[in-house]
Amino acid sequence: MSTPAIPRDWDAQSYDRVSDPQLAWGLQVLDRMQLEGHETVLDAGCGTGRVTAALVERLPRGHVLACDASPSMVERARTALGPGAEVFVADLSELALKSPVDAIFSSAVLHWIHDHERLFGRLHAALRPGGALVAQCGGAGNVERFHRHVHEVSAEAPFQEHLGGWSGPWHFATAEETHRRLASAGFAEINCRLERQDVKPGEPREYLRTVMLGHHLERLPEAVRDRFVDAVAARLGDPLILDYVRLNIRARRPLGSE
Repeated sequence: MSTPAIPRDWDAQSYDRVSDPQLAWGLQVLDRMQLEGHETVLDAGCGTGRVTAALVERLPRGHVLACDASPSMVERARTALGPGAEVFVADLSELALKSPVDAIFSSAVLHWIHDHERLFGRLHAALRPGGALVAQCGGAGNVERFHRHVHEVSAEAPFQEHLGGWSGPWHFATAEETHRRLASAGFAEINCRLERQDVKPGEPREYLRTVMLGHHLERLPEAVRDRFVDAVAARLGDPLILDYVRLNIRARRPLGSE
């Protein structure tokens, strides 16, 4: 298992441009939410707000909270959403809302958090009794081919002294262990399943640099970062196809729970 990672500040401008796969996943998750239009909903890990905007549209009489650990993402989301949502910086593993929400939505985020026991405890506390958690993130087996080639390149000079032996910040859990952790946090009506979704990014090199390799590049001297991206891209081949595995999560805080 990887060691805990300090949330990094993403390149929000680049992410906003290349995140069509994340937008598509987020809209799929939104379609699974049962909203009447008046609820207060938290977007847990809003990125640049592209999916949050669709959530705002579905809550014409409601209220949207949106948070992200990256200040640059939050800044861009605030600009994009304007008064449509209350956007703030927050680490989900330390989440503490002033008032509980009716539902929590999250897409392509939870696998960036190492401690899922603590994470689900914080999300449970943020929900009112009866409130639903509907989420999707990377699951067990996610982008295995990518990780295999990244480890190979990381073991080579001049990258090895900075990346050798480092397994990355991700936590790709199985459906079964996620079910157990949600139940331990107090959730009920739990449904977790894995789903394979291959992705062919429209801007392969920029997608790798921004979405896939950002944590690696932070550990490398600036002079060798482009060489690292090029080496990984060469191993992955053209066209770039990423073997994503999504972990779909649905759970509810029981009525009457404290």
